[in-house]
Amino acid sequence: MTSMSLNMVYAVRATQEADVYNIRCNITDYLGASYDTDYCSRPDDTVGVNPLIRQWLLDNSGFQIEPYIPPDPPTEDELRQRMPSLTARQFRLGLVNADISPSTVTAAIAGMPAGSEQDKAQIEWEYATTFNRLHPLIGTVGTALGLSDTQIDALWVAAAAL
Repeated sequence: MTSMSLNMVYAVRATQEADVYNIRCNITDYLGASYDTDYCSRPDDTVGVNPLIRQWLLDNSGFQIEPYIPPDPPTEDELRQRMPSLTARQFRLGLVNADISPSTVTAAIAGMPAGSEQDKAQIEWEYATTFNRLHPLIGTVGTALGLSDTQIDALWVAAAAL
């Protein structure tokens, strides 16, 4: 078993935490394998290659550290993608808690134009064991019930806690 080595540092980027850096570097690990990697270096980490990185940072104080750039806030659709799936129980209880009877959903689906889309919606409503926030059925039924995306989101969040 060999000792670890820091072969090259390509980039150092600050993080939102003081004195914590993301390092793009090339290392040789304990097994002797060399490769490029991303490494998060913390000042109190005394394990692995981190002591070598911390020493390198001291020895190369003139190396340009890229500033931390916070990520863009997620869009509404990205937030909706992250919403958990609901079980059929959670979804139906969430509707009831929002004063929406499951029979109202059944009626909204029955009010859709006859055809395969209505049939698919009916099958989803009757047989799905889980519901995803961005599934087309949710938007279709929500619109038929006069619910905005914000109202559906609130219902979803409340139902997820059931």
